[in-house]
Amino acid sequence: MHALGAHGEGNLLSLLTSQSGKYNKKMAKLKSLIKIEGTLDGLTFYKGKDGYLVRTKGGVSKNRIQNDPAFIRTRENGTEFGHVATSGKTLRQALTPLLADVKDGRVTSRLTKVLSVVKNADLTSARGLRKVGIGMQTTDGKNALKAFDFNNNAPLDSVLYTDYQVNTTTGEVTITNLNPLQDINGPGGATHVSFTAGVLNLDFETQQKELVISTVTNIPINGTATTINATPTTMPTGTGQVYYFLKLAFYQEVNSVQYALNNGAYNVLQILDIL
Repeated sequence: MHALGAHGEGNLLSLLTSQSGKYNKKMAKLKSLIKIEGTLDGLTFYKGKDGYLVRTKGGVSKNRIQNDPAFIRTRENGTEFGHVATSGKTLRQALTPLLADVKDGRVTSRLTKVLSVVKNADLTSARGLRKVGIGMQTTDGKNALKAFDFNNNAPLDSVLYTDYQVNTTTGEVTITNLNPLQDINGPGGATHVSFTAGVLNLDFETQQKELVISTVTNIPINGTATTINATPTTMPTGTGQVYYFLKLAFYQEVNSVQYALNNGAYNVLQILDIL
């Protein structure tokens, strides 16, 4: 803040008006001889492309947002956004055993964005009350979330260059005649890759969940073709939708010991299908 000299802060407003300063409650151009920047007594002074400007402190009170009929859409959007964020947390927590070493710092925001689309597929609830769980019961809702990659740094389609099959009765994921050297686009330094299949039954409405995963199939990244059969030990039960997953994790072997590569920064986890 520039010094105000003998006029003092208390006389600032009268000083501005006496020197042709003009202002309103929102914003006005400052025509005073003194050019200041900063905040004083609820007024903010700043330099913009049109010169020096002055405006009053903006914003809408929390009480008005919560009670004013003019902000009903804001309240509806806020309620639905909170529900979507909670639903994303529910899904991530249900997948903790698979997600623990799949690192993507933006997965929360990306998942929230997709689940907002799922929520919009709820065509039965009133605005402000639409639910992810109801949207997931629709074809549009399932399609919005299907093929979601939990690590945007390593989407499945950019890492696995061959076909796979999903048995939705058993949860088994099969990759026939996989040539790791040709069909796997792993990170530099990786010597081995592991495959894990998972099946989740999740009910967003009741938050009941059950995750079943397969044993880990670990193979060297070389030119030897092999067939991957990753089968969960059983199928989960519940009233929700059934989600099918495939995970790839990369390791570097040193003196016969495999170490996780880059703390999971390039590990893959994708939703293959949803029923």
